[in-house]
Amino acid sequence: MKQDFTISLAAENNFSVLNRIINILNRRRVRIRKLMAHEIETDFRRGGVLMLVYTTPDLVEKVKYQLEKLIEVDEVIVAQGSSVYTDASERIVDVE
Repeated sequence: MKQDFTISLAAENNFSVLNRIINILNRRRVRIRKLMAHEIETDFRRGGVLMLVYTTPDLVEKVKYQLEKLIEVDEVIVAQGSSVYTDASERIVDVE
């Protein structure tokens, strides 16, 4: 049964990294509901991606495995539900 998952990953801030991440999701027909890419404040060479995807639990595990295989990606965290995405996106975006 399909449901929402939040994928958070840390990677190098290089050209085409985001493109390779999106291609992994597109090849597996994973629907991206929301996506936020950001630069880490303390190190401009590092970046992060926060995604809300709609897929099955077994497919999200396969996607996680493929994302971890990318050379530029350091860490991939998968959480069930959209509340994690909401909390993390509020921390990233400075709302004043």
